[in-house]
Amino acid sequence: MQNFSFQNKTKIHFGQDQIQQVAQEIPTNARVLMIFGGGSIKSNGVYDQVVKSLEGHTWFEFSGVEPNPRYDTLMQALPIIKENKIDYILAVGGGSVVDGAKFIAAASLFEGDEPWDILAKQAPIKQALPLGAILTLPATGSESNGNSVVTRDGTKLPFASPLVCPEFAVLDPSVTLSLSDRQISNGVVDAFVHVMEQYLTDDVNAKVQDRFAEGLLLTLVEEGPKALANESRLDMDVRSNIMWSATMALNGLIGVGVPQDWSTHMIGHELTGFYGIDHARTLSIILPSVMEIRKETKRKKLLQYAKRVWDIAQGTDDEIISQAITNTKAFFKQMDVPVSLTEVDLGEKDIDIIISKLQAHGMTQLGEDSAITLDISRQILQTAL
Repeated sequence: MQNFSFQNKTKIHFGQDQIQQVAQEIPTNARVLMIFGGGSIKSNGVYDQVVKSLEGHTWFEFSGVEPNPRYDTLMQALPIIKENKIDYILAVGGGSVVDGAKFIAAASLFEGDEPWDILAKQAPIKQALPLGAILTLPATGSESNGNSVVTRDGTKLPFASPLVCPEFAVLDPSVTLSLSDRQISNGVVDAFVHVMEQYLTDDVNAKVQDRFAEGLLLTLVEEGPKALANESRLDMDVRSNIMWSATMALNGLIGVGVPQDWSTHMIGHELTGFYGIDHARTLSIILPSVMEIRKETKRKKLLQYAKRVWDIAQGTDDEIISQAITNTKAFFKQMDVPVSLTEVDLGEKDIDIIISKLQAHGMTQLGEDSAITLDISRQILQTAL
């Protein structure tokens, strides 16, 4: 196991009716900006619960944060913050809203040339407004980490800082009962691939991290399809286990002391940024191909994954690995997400475009060993056809 330092400052309030905890978490003298998306929180009752919890606070709102939050949209919040002397941000929504709120928290106090430098130049973040999160869509884990991704002009770029890690997060599984099948599928698959990016790498004998990761993968495989099934889609235990798995998948715990990959995400970001494909659906397309092209490098962990997650024990090592990849694709299909580029109407001609985007964004040495060159990324994309 590699050396590491670990701290997660986010206090989690998990369970039904926990939105009321906001009243105690945000100082009463704070001037709060509530940030949310397209307005679904007003139809599912979340907005009213948040308003009630903010009684006694001075608060304002900023809406319209879209999936894969756009830089130009987020920048519209800065004048509101300045004019109203906002000193606390409350994100209410899914991962995109939380990601957008993190950028706003950093951009509002940024002292460089322009806030875009936070993304384009990875300019250091020296200060940020404190923020909390009320999660409505389990997927990204953004509610308890310092990571964010923002889109501008077809370019999707990440940034990270402990200063934008939420002070607290409310996870009420009951608010996920109004999600569409597509949102459920995307959330489960996003969480699954988050785990795989940290798990399916070099073996460094990190047994605790491996077992945690395998437990999360098994839970998502077991519970994900239930959330889509008519007889169990409203089961609160199912929703609770999915929600907690998504948070645990990317709160830093399973990633400490181990090498991490993230090539699936980097390639997937280009598909989202240029073609507008749902983030999770880019991951379901790319991951099986990464597993196939990198199966020799990832051989030991692939065999472990096959045995512990899919209970595959019969056959040669090559046959076991092949079956594990097949099972992964079958799970994605069960979650009703695509596993090939052709399923999202992309073909050979689009590969050159994606490769050029990777090159333009400096994504030329991906993977846990930085060995995924543009040529290997091309192989991955061709395998994904």
